[in-house]
Amino acid sequence: MAQSHKAPWWKLLGGYAGIIAVLILIGVPLFWILMTSFKHRADIYTDPVTWLPPTWYPENYQEATTRVPFWQYLRNSVIITFFLCLLKIVLGVLSAYALAILRFPGRNLVFLIVISALMVPSEITVISNYALVNSLGWRNTFQGIILPLAGVAFGTFLMRNHFLSLPHELVEAARMDGAGPVRLLTRVLLPISMPTLVAFSVITLVNEWNQYLWPFLMADTADVAPLQVGLTMLQNNDGVSNWGPVMAATVLTIIPILLIFLALQKYMIKGLTTGAVKG
Repeated sequence: MAQSHKAPWWKLLGGYAGIIAVLILIGVPLFWILMTSFKHRADIYTDPVTWLPPTWYPENYQEATTRVPFWQYLRNSVIITFFLCLLKIVLGVLSAYALAILRFPGRNLVFLIVISALMVPSEITVISNYALVNSLGWRNTFQGIILPLAGVAFGTFLMRNHFLSLPHELVEAARMDGAGPVRLLTRVLLPISMPTLVAFSVITLVNEWNQYLWPFLMADTADVAPLQVGLTMLQNNDGVSNWGPVMAATVLTIIPILLIFLALQKYMIKGLTTGAVKG
């Protein structure tokens, strides 16, 4: 009879302590933001600090959505995030498929160039991108915000490694059945790559939803500015930082992306942890 190996109590205790520490580091700031969003301005600056609002002040949410064109900022964020995610997913999958499955000279060199892009901070390219977009007359336009952010080095890396982990016999069998490049990708590889594709999509969604620096440089008006830029407008609207409405707007900004993450988290975890598909 096989004996079960139970971890020592001190290892279990250390594991639980680590989980609790992470929850505190993540949960305390979120709890503070949520509670501050229900505080009156005078209650935010009390000494000593109070965690719970002495009197609940939900009017912060009304102020957050009326002092600035919040819903227009939300619409802009949805448009920018949707098209950025669509571009990055399509380009990431196609480039990863080419680098993993197709055979052409210099394939490994191309992959090294793509990977090298991960080592270059995006801030380094801001000046050159700004000059290019400005020369094209794309400031204060959606294309001016979206196209310079459409690079897919991470997605290419993730999807390429996943495609390489698939059984080679699966690809060869599909080719013997007459599957061309498009059919091989859409009918064979993508259906069994959904967990990894979902993980790539969620990571991309979160990153693009939280973009701030480039949209801030490109958008001078509420016509194209996303929520993250709108929050700064709300903070500086009357020359004094009233953190209640700012925190309320922050909560409203977090909710959509949080709901999507909670709905897809199991697929994301599976996509990042699952190895090769076993045939």
